[in-house]
Amino acid sequence: MPKDRLAAEMASGIPITYVPARNLVFLSMATALAEVIEAAEIHIGVSAVDYSGYPDCRPEFIASFAATARLATRVGVEGHGPAVVAPLLNLSKADTIRLGASLGVDYALTHSCYDPVTVGGQARACGHCDSCRLRREGFVSAGVPDPTRYA
Repeated sequence: MPKDRLAAEMASGIPITYVPARNLVFLSMATALAEVIEAAEIHIGVSAVDYSGYPDCRPEFIASFAATARLATRVGVEGHGPAVVAPLLNLSKADTIRLGASLGVDYALTHSCYDPVTVGGQARACGHCDSCRLRREGFVSAGVPDPTRYA
């Protein structure tokens, strides 16, 4: 797990933390469920701004998936399939944190760490992986206190 990389290093290429087709799988499952329960929308929390190089967090992937879902489902072919909504797509980490704070998100109940550490029987964020660094910088830029428990 890469630790303490420079911003330029974090922005280059697809990182080791990439999970092949993760959002494709999530959206595929959500699309099947949405058709069964007749949902009008499927929401996914990807960001193309602070996306760390993951190919399935880009606007072109979201648009392509939405088009494919319309071709691959009964409701899509009939013209009333669910819309794929990515409300965080064009938001920076700081913008996302500010939005969450305005909606009352308790960030103390969340963490983003790729390599958590157990301290005293409790999981703590490592504070050094790319995700921890992006999160920490996002809280600083947003001017919101970071409640994350780091090791």
